[in-house]
Amino acid sequence: MGEKHDEDFNSKSMSSANYIYQPPTLAYIKHRSSTFSCSMKRSVRSLFSAILLVVIGATVSCRLAVRGGFGSIYPYCDDGDVENHLSNTTAFDFPLFNSTLLKLAEIDAGELQFKRETQQLLEGNLVDQSRYLTHFLTWFRLRGIDLPIRSSRRTPASIQSREFNRVWIDFRRNLNDWARKKGFQNDIMLELIDLVKVPIDRHNNGLLGVSKRKYSSCAVVGNSGILLNSEHGELIDSHEVVIRLNNARIESFKRNVGSKTSISFINSNIFHLCSRREGCSCHPYGTNVPIVMYICQPVHFLDYTLCSSSHKSPLLITDSRFDVLCARLVKFYSLKRFAEESKNKTLEQWELAHDGSMFHYSSGMQAVLLAVGICDRVSLFGFGKSTSAKHHYHTNQKAELSLHDYEAEHDFYRDLVERPELIPFISTKFKFPPVVIHH
Repeated sequence: MGEKHDEDFNSKSMSSANYIYQPPTLAYIKHRSSTFSCSMKRSVRSLFSAILLVVIGATVSCRLAVRGGFGSIYPYCDDGDVENHLSNTTAFDFPLFNSTLLKLAEIDAGELQFKRETQQLLEGNLVDQSRYLTHFLTWFRLRGIDLPIRSSRRTPASIQSREFNRVWIDFRRNLNDWARKKGFQNDIMLELIDLVKVPIDRHNNGLLGVSKRKYSSCAVVGNSGILLNSEHGELIDSHEVVIRLNNARIESFKRNVGSKTSISFINSNIFHLCSRREGCSCHPYGTNVPIVMYICQPVHFLDYTLCSSSHKSPLLITDSRFDVLCARLVKFYSLKRFAEESKNKTLEQWELAHDGSMFHYSSGMQAVLLAVGICDRVSLFGFGKSTSAKHHYHTNQKAELSLHDYEAEHDFYRDLVERPELIPFISTKFKFPPVVIHH
């Protein structure tokens, strides 16, 4: 699996030599509204289904024939000796099935829309999202900065402000740098030390304290209600690094979840909400705790641009290549689970069951994979569920989010513990650390 990058955004992105600022117009921005979901991916079922049929119909030297639906899949090889191939395996030949899932997991039904919205932003529009204009104006006004709006009969209203223009240019530059790299790269796990650990160590220890060695041990604390009455607090705090998710509360829960926080891992929806506060107050664990964030919507780079300068600790965005890897892994495990459990069902039915255009990995899954890349030993706490437990230990929420396949992610965690050699899409140059799940 060699490096494969999506097309570059440079053709229409900014250039210091020829860029002329054209502020977004209020008339255009207020023309429509948008959804506010983590993946922000619209349904393109017909395209997805067509691609699935092409993948299934594609022939290779040793093909897969689908008999009687998705749940009845047998190897069909050019020599025609199906019975002999079956007799040589005690269960279904995993590598053959894996080859089909790998192709299917590469398909992102929402990627085209994501690219379109990114390109609109780079061209100077707020992607038809009036609520973000309101957020933008509110952010400035809370800080006493007035944004004059000018209009005439011949031209629509627009914002005229040097401060606005400066932030808007920085916003587009940040988005362009991130989007330009977006694509699959199977050795991205080898770069996580430089991308995440080094900036954090430079902040914590200065230049003399920066090391390319991994952290000796990391605890990733999930938010499942199974943590209640676990009394894992002291064990969690004994790790060199503790990673917490989406600003989960620890007050009143320290006996079960610990009190130490080394890295706050959040999604950009969470950051969008707290960035509206004065001082971009997104620091429930203290202003010196680094924040690592993955982007749910391209327009969320606006929040990052507005708040990054006020952060005392690093505010890091996950590399877009790392995001692509996470997306493929979760989709692979979701398809695999569906195939193993669903008899006489088609691939289209997986897409309908999981709303493929909205399908997304959870914050916990990406935090776990991040820890696997920067730690010599990884411990997972609060990953799992029970019929008697709440979805989140710190809220009253019982239901799970439909855009995540938590069962598939748990299969991935078990492979991390028991058989990491079967995890696809990751370069063989990367050595998996030991992983333990605490229940």
